[in-house]
Amino acid sequence: MRNWIMVGIALLTAAISSCSEDTSTLGYSLTSDVDRFTTETDTFDITTRSIAAGSVLSRNAYSYLGRIKDPETGTYIKCDYTTQFSLLESEATSLFRDKDAVVSRDANNEPIVDSCYVHILINTFQGDSLTAMKLALMELDTPMKSTDAIYTDFDPETAGLVRTAAGAVKSEKVYAASDLTVSDSLRNTYRTRKNYAYVKVPLNKEYIDKEGKKYNNYGTYIMRKYYESPAFFKNFNSFTRNVCPGFYIKSVDGQGLIIEVAFTQFNMYYRYKSNESVYNTQCTLNSTDEVLKATHISYNHSGIDKLVSIDTCTYLKTPAGIYTEVTLPIDDIKKGHENDTITSAKVTFTRMRPRSKDSEVVLEEPTRVLLIEKDSLYSFFEDNGTPDNMKAYLATYNSTQKTYSFNNISYLINRMYARKGKSENWNKAVLIPVEVQTSGTTTTSTSSGIANEMNVNSVRLVGGANNRHAPIRMSVIYNVNK
Repeated sequence: MRNWIMVGIALLTAAISSCSEDTSTLGYSLTSDVDRFTTETDTFDITTRSIAAGSVLSRNAYSYLGRIKDPETGTYIKCDYTTQFSLLESEATSLFRDKDAVVSRDANNEPIVDSCYVHILINTFQGDSLTAMKLALMELDTPMKSTDAIYTDFDPETAGLVRTAAGAVKSEKVYAASDLTVSDSLRNTYRTRKNYAYVKVPLNKEYIDKEGKKYNNYGTYIMRKYYESPAFFKNFNSFTRNVCPGFYIKSVDGQGLIIEVAFTQFNMYYRYKSNESVYNTQCTLNSTDEVLKATHISYNHSGIDKLVSIDTCTYLKTPAGIYTEVTLPIDDIKKGHENDTITSAKVTFTRMRPRSKDSEVVLEEPTRVLLIEKDSLYSFFEDNGTPDNMKAYLATYNSTQKTYSFNNISYLINRMYARKGKSENWNKAVLIPVEVQTSGTTTTSTSSGIANEMNVNSVRLVGGANNRHAPIRMSVIYNVNK
């Protein structure tokens, strides 16, 4: 037994001594000589300039209404919006109670809506919540096509879409973002977002339809059409073409407030009878994300042009204001590295102080910005694009470092290099303030789309042709083939 133990110890010792402790060549022992590479780094200066955004695609989860002064340009920004109302096929047979059950009747014993209102539900606002504003709500004569790409310079009145005939819907309303006529407890629920604050616009005047028929209000017109022509209510498209094209809601007086509209409701109230008892009820139509909502923005372009002409910085300004154009030194980045791999390309844009205290107090920095190749500036939004880290990249404002950072745009560099000479903008990208639209539950949410930022925001960035600060630099890491 002792001899066997000694033999085992000898074999174990021999095995241990045969293992080398040097692991420095371990990686190379598994790699062919032709596959070996080294890492190199370099930095490159980037040039930027401000460019006027002009109008932008008006496809957003929210609508905007009001008028506010931009402290940087000294000019006013005014927002109006157009909305349609959703109607699901499943609602077609149950929008109103059976005609015979309706208790609300006129002198001819025809069913009527007792009263109806449009509720404009406020998501948030900019400006003074107590500022008195005035709106005008008007009926559309022709619906806007949901297939059209509608931009913020589209004016429904100028385009002749607003119905102006005698008896058409037109209602004016004075409002504020904070309603002092409601109780403190209710206003507190608005602040905690348990309920929406809203503007209530009555539509209870006599209404005359296109055929000359008179109704006590617009809601009765909807109800009668429902009973007379049920096919008009079979889906949203039929409803907007034949019954209700939608409304144009315009800011007509007041300044110092813009509200962000979460959605718009049309509520019709009437009475019905069931089991010998009479009940009050309502029929509600909503402007959901599935229907067309378009914000019309008007402003003095001369104020924007003055900021664009400044070459010691660049701007990001919304809504429909200013972008920053970024020219990337693609040739310099690829020179001598045509066959190498760019594994990382990072660039950071730094905020500058606003020019005035008013700007600093009133205007916030855009929270999210998109870096996208310039030739895709319009098609990206029209095609419902999403940041793919190839031609479009998303960055979030870092309030501590006061920067927007794009950690790796290497794919964009390679893409631009491959497109060299195919466009005059082949080496240009644009920084655009955007809103990330999300969907999901209260605990989890996912990005469902990207839209142009419509809030009144602004930020100055280091850059411009005569930049007086440290240059904007891109740091690049290469894997160099040996």
